[in-house]
Amino acid sequence: MKRPFLMQMMPIVVGGLLLSGCMTNEENMTTAPDAGGEGGVSSSNDTTLTIAQGSDMVSFDVHDHSNTSTEAIHVNMFSYLVKNDVEGEGIVPDLATDWELVDDETWQFTLRDDAVFHNGDPVTAEDVKFTLERVAKDNTLQEHENYRQINEVEVIDDHTFLIHTNGPQPVMLNRLSRLGSGILPKDYIEENGWDHFLQEPVGSGPYQFVEWVRDDRVVLERFDDYFGGDVAVWDQLVFRSIPESSTRVGEVIAGGVDIAMNIAPIDWDRVNENEGTSIVEGQTNRTMMLVPNHREEYPTSDPLVREAIDLAIDNQALLDNLMGGSGTPTLTRVNPGNFGANEALHGEYRYEPDLAKELLEEAGYGDGLELTLHSPDGRYLQDRETTEVIAGMLSEIGIDVKIDFMEWSAYVDLRDAHEQKDLYLIGLTGSLWDAAHQLRHHTSMVAEDHIGYSNEEFDQIYLEAEVNMDEAEREQQYIDLQTMADEELINIMLFQLDSFYAVNDRIQFEPRLDEMWRVEEITLSE
Repeated sequence: MKRPFLMQMMPIVVGGLLLSGCMTNEENMTTAPDAGGEGGVSSSNDTTLTIAQGSDMVSFDVHDHSNTSTEAIHVNMFSYLVKNDVEGEGIVPDLATDWELVDDETWQFTLRDDAVFHNGDPVTAEDVKFTLERVAKDNTLQEHENYRQINEVEVIDDHTFLIHTNGPQPVMLNRLSRLGSGILPKDYIEENGWDHFLQEPVGSGPYQFVEWVRDDRVVLERFDDYFGGDVAVWDQLVFRSIPESSTRVGEVIAGGVDIAMNIAPIDWDRVNENEGTSIVEGQTNRTMMLVPNHREEYPTSDPLVREAIDLAIDNQALLDNLMGGSGTPTLTRVNPGNFGANEALHGEYRYEPDLAKELLEEAGYGDGLELTLHSPDGRYLQDRETTEVIAGMLSEIGIDVKIDFMEWSAYVDLRDAHEQKDLYLIGLTGSLWDAAHQLRHHTSMVAEDHIGYSNEEFDQIYLEAEVNMDEAEREQQYIDLQTMADEELINIMLFQLDSFYAVNDRIQFEPRLDEMWRVEEITLSE
């Protein structure tokens, strides 16, 4: 669905793409002292895999971020107790060889006995206790809400432990397979301090840390003593931060990058028509949305204003004009494939600009309204362009949008400090593969401090579902919560995002639904 103003804006959006190079800064460089070499980015070869993301990693603190592109790097450094094969067998072993539910509030795990950290220390149950109790007890950590369900980790011996939970936890295995569950080296951190760990991180995964040049690259190298053996063909991994889509494409075409993510439709032909490179498409579990501020001092606290914004946005037109028609409009951030998805809200959207104008007038803004919209620039596919087109759509109903484009780390800091103004654009995924993860963002435990939203009924249903071992009943509770979230327009949903990668044909690569870079699955083409 193409609208007249969209046709006017698209040349502006396309013309606004700027090419930018990556610069290094010695003050931003973190390098392992025994890494060897100068740490430069190697050109693509048969032993180095180079991947370009749109933003930099945010931290090596596995507990204090909620960033998928950061976890996508971490999964190659840190091992979990279990892994979630979201497109295959479900929960599978990693550090744990077996587990059982002893009773509704107790899980017993057995660790493998051949796992060591990158500094040579063995992985033991004490490391598990240290890791999980840190995030479970420290409510200042971003991942605390996903692990506060853990009451205690009881060590039986070096390779056996119990996890005691606060009530029944039907999705505990899912929690242990995701962001925040990477097992940390207790002795190394206690002997050297947390700041030292953040500068020289140690995990037990197939790759170990070499260097991090902020806003430029993260370099990892093969860990020869990995308990899983030689799981990948790569001796070195390089994750480069390149915000501009066109620049990422240029690097793939030039051979400096093997895989580049979030490639805009304007560049697809350029990639496909170049000898030796191709566009690879994959579905994601990510939902793009606008997050309104519900605090009284902001106009977006008025339900009429939020409804007007929702009705002013043509979700399908965004996909048609900016995403090559890929992606799916939605009214929920719990996508099919996640337990508890409300499929009646997926594939749906509302677009009634005339009614939106009436609602604005009813809210007292018949003469117009000015709002600030914060947006990352380069983190998500077409994020800048999406923001600009949304601003154009809102202008059609009398809302003057002041756009605040931000570099990713500054954007993260703004959100973490809860200093955003009226609206911000973001794409959120659900690594738990259970609606509990997505819906917790609407509870007062998270939303009250972040956006000023609180609803006692929503909280009550959510907390009841969280400990409900009756699967069918819990699923219906999640469906009802999504209906409530849509009616209240806690967030304004846009679409489920598809992702597009520029890939060197020497690489065999199939995108993962969870957007992880599990490099053992990325191989050389035969």
